[in-house]
Amino acid sequence: MPEPTREAVIEALRTVQDPELHKDLVSLGMVKLGDLRDGVASLVVTLTTPACPLRESIERDIRQALAPVGVREVKLHFDSKVAAGRAVADKASLPGVKNLVAVASGKGGVGKTTVAVNLSIALARMGSSVGLLDADVYGPNVPVMLGTTAEPKALDERTILPVEAYGVKMISMGLLNPGDRPLIWRGPMLHSVLQQFLRSVRWGELDYLVIDLPPGTGDVALSLVQSVPLTGAVIVTTPSAVSLADVRKAVEMFRQVNVEILGVVENMSYLMCPHCSKRVDVFGYGEGRRMAEMFGVPFLGEIEIEPQIRVGGDTGKPATAFGEDFPGAKSLFAMARQVAARVSVVNLGGQAPNIQIL
Repeated sequence: MPEPTREAVIEALRTVQDPELHKDLVSLGMVKLGDLRDGVASLVVTLTTPACPLRESIERDIRQALAPVGVREVKLHFDSKVAAGRAVADKASLPGVKNLVAVASGKGGVGKTTVAVNLSIALARMGSSVGLLDADVYGPNVPVMLGTTAEPKALDERTILPVEAYGVKMISMGLLNPGDRPLIWRGPMLHSVLQQFLRSVRWGELDYLVIDLPPGTGDVALSLVQSVPLTGAVIVTTPSAVSLADVRKAVEMFRQVNVEILGVVENMSYLMCPHCSKRVDVFGYGEGRRMAEMFGVPFLGEIEIEPQIRVGGDTGKPATAFGEDFPGAKSLFAMARQVAARVSVVNLGGQAPNIQIL
């Protein structure tokens, strides 16, 4: 077979599609051809997120596409560039923050904060820059789950430095109002503190700012969607009928204010019996997936009932902080990859990314 030409290699790469965006890598500007000599092609592929769940699929398709044009060896290097959410005319973006991802639930007790904390850490461990805003002002549990009592530092009256834990920048009312003192605030005060957390905290350059909302569809959620351009919302539920009834309200609330639903996460989906290793559906089966299908939104995954996830939250040592092989962490990392992929689809689904490669 004759030596492959650069033109032949590029044409072959046009047959390889990003599985999520359904466009070829060349048109998307995701691939760069470097050296090509003696049948060896050096490629750089820029993924839309470090947490891309389909990296292996893309690599396999590239190698298969190049073999017929005479490429006998592919030297493949992956890097990533997270695309920023689209601007909204009447909502000011946060400087340096590419994507704001709200984590919400229709009711309390479904593990929403557990999902938000582990989503943030998993994204950070996979290479993204991540912040976590604890907007659950009345029940700020994020500091407990991250194992920190550090007090945020104020540089001046308008600038606050966030606390960092497990590679995630974080701010929470739990750090400013520690202990058991309750906050007895009305709506305008909630709006004010949320604006301070958004605008006064020096978040720096972030790929994702995860926002842990209070349960329900009250003042904080409405203030958030009216103030900043959310990339999308992740809805957390359990398989129980009561939880799913409340999910409908959360989904409809975000749709009414034109916020993209990134998908549904079913927490506490099942228990693996420690004696017989069989799956036990404690709260029912498949309702989260059926709910996602009913609303026409993606199902982002099942998170099992795993004691180590609960222990990690109670002791400030989240499961994802110990890697994907830690008990319960695999499903959390898988969920995080799906969320990152959905953010990419929302941001780039209708247009090519602004990545100058070719």
